Amino acid sequence: MENNFPILKIMDDQGNLLEESYREKLDKQLVYQFYYHMCRIRTFDQKAKNLQRQGRIGTYPPFEGQEAAQVGSALALGPNDWMFPTYRDHGAMLTFGSDMIRTFLYWNGRVEGCVPPNGKNIFPAAVPIATQLPHAAGAAWAEKRKGTNNVSIVYFGDGATSEGDFHEGLNFASVFQTPTIFFNQNNRYAISVPFDKQMNSKTIAQKAIAYEIPSVRIDGNDCFSVYFETKKAVERARNGEGPTLIEAVTWRTGAHTTADDPTKYRPQDQGKDIVEPITRLERFMKNYGFWNEAEITQMKMNIEEEVEAAVKGMEEYPKAKVEDLFDHVYANPPKQLQEQKDTYLELLRRE
Repeated sequence: MENNFPILKIMDDQGNLLEESYREKLDKQLVYQFYYHMCRIRTFDQKAKNLQRQGRIGTYPPFEGQEAAQVGSALALGPNDWMFPTYRDHGAMLTFGSDMIRTFLYWNGRVEGCVPPNGKNIFPAAVPIATQLPHAAGAAWAEKRKGTNNVSIVYFGDGATSEGDFHEGLNFASVFQTPTIFFNQNNRYAISVPFDKQMNSKTIAQKAIAYEIPSVRIDGNDCFSVYFETKKAVERARNGEGPTLIEAVTWRTGAHTTADDPTKYRPQDQGKDIVEPITRLERFMKNYGFWNEAEITQMKMNIEEEVEAAVKGMEEYPKAKVEDLFDHVYANPPKQLQEQKDTYLELLRRE
């Protein structure tokens, strides 16, 4: 079955195009978009890890190594499309238009971090595994019934495909032919469980067969492959041709979260032969005459300034309120929840 789903790539590890037909599609503006957003979200990611280690934000899930998958897919969307991220997809959210200050606020425990900018259809990050897949199928169905051509994209990891919500989401999308892109980032570990111990399937792409959904397996570290294959899926969805499952094979270079120690379950040398996505894109830019040292230096300085300004903006907010844990669950809290809130606030007052 694995042979039926080869990993599609446009660019090799050394930054060389494998299909020259894409050369004319890759102008400077598009290439610099990829590079800018990938550098921007990595700078954000590295800063967030440092902030967590300093006790300035809470537990944080890094996405280093998955920048191409998140940026390439987000750039393939239209401004009115829907995005349903997981807790590791704030890179895609930032690329699609999320506010950086509010993204930091999310990881600092403030509810403002769940609020997207006006006019952007970005759901709050789903922390429970796979619950966002039925949501994405439902939102896409609503758009279809309203007669728009808006699509939804939903992100999930390899571990999510073992959850019931994964199958329910695909089945619903298949039955109602919803304009949904199911975007799997197969980073080869479900927390500490490696891919081959979590499922007997050789690929995730093959799981779409049961639902008569087209699927494709791509190199998730090749931003070009991610972008163009996601764009094809988006165009299919807009044209009323239903959902697509994309398996982007990538690699999580760091821990599952900052509360995790990957050396306990992952061999030290595993993944060292994988060329991470920004290095690969830099090689392409140098190979094909896109690299401009002065422009790149200025770009990175601007990104650093933006990230530092966002941290400052986050820290100007008051600390998160304990009440938020209770006040944003039900519109009308049940008696038991109200009692829990009162008890906990009384305990804090005594301390």
